[in-house]
Amino acid sequence: MAENWRHFLLPYQQAVDELKIKLRGMRKQFQDLNQHAPIEFVTGRVKPVDSIKEKMVRRHIQQDRLEQDMQDIAGLRIMCQFVEDIYQVVDLLRQRSDMTILEERDYITNAKPSGYRSYHIVIEYPVQLVSGEKKLLTEIQVRTLSMNFWATIEHSLNYKYQDDFPIELSERLQRAGEAAFKLDNEMSEIREEIQEAQNLFSYGKSNSWSEQENKDHEQNDDTGPTTPN
Repeated sequence: MAENWRHFLLPYQQAVDELKIKLRGMRKQFQDLNQHAPIEFVTGRVKPVDSIKEKMVRRHIQQDRLEQDMQDIAGLRIMCQFVEDIYQVVDLLRQRSDMTILEERDYITNAKPSGYRSYHIVIEYPVQLVSGEKKLLTEIQVRTLSMNFWATIEHSLNYKYQDDFPIELSERLQRAGEAAFKLDNEMSEIREEIQEAQNLFSYGKSNSWSEQENKDHEQNDDTGPTTPN
């Protein structure tokens, strides 16, 4: 199965590519309706082979059980502005018929001891191959921008220390995680003000573009070729 890694991972790459398009399409639909989009942006990746092998050893996963026991070979991240957006996105995913949610883990209301916060969803997603349909496990992480900043820093430090954090650094990371969540809560308190300001900014920006287009058209009309007498 996993001897030919490129062949093995190709369907996972297809799943990531398709899901990125679909999730970004959800954002565009909200924007088209002039509504607040709970999705700020979407990223995705297929786990590198070295990371897969390392996790297989760490979690004692056999090759013939790789597809069933490793849930994050294909991974998507959905970034949101507000904590409330996270739960709206989760509800939207629950309503979709093109994926099946198998597991949900709420690390926002139940943060990990390290300070990590995010909402994890494991889905079963069907990809259409020339050999037929193949259902793959895919993990979707939904988090705010501040949660993502903290998680990115923690991941880098974890790579450096290989799960053996100095106590002082671990405590500082925990405090930073709480500070990031406090920021999210503060932003939620003034969410309506923020969204109103963003709507006004977007409206003004679109108007300025329209005015510039009108000016460009007028200049083209003034300087365009004249019909000879």
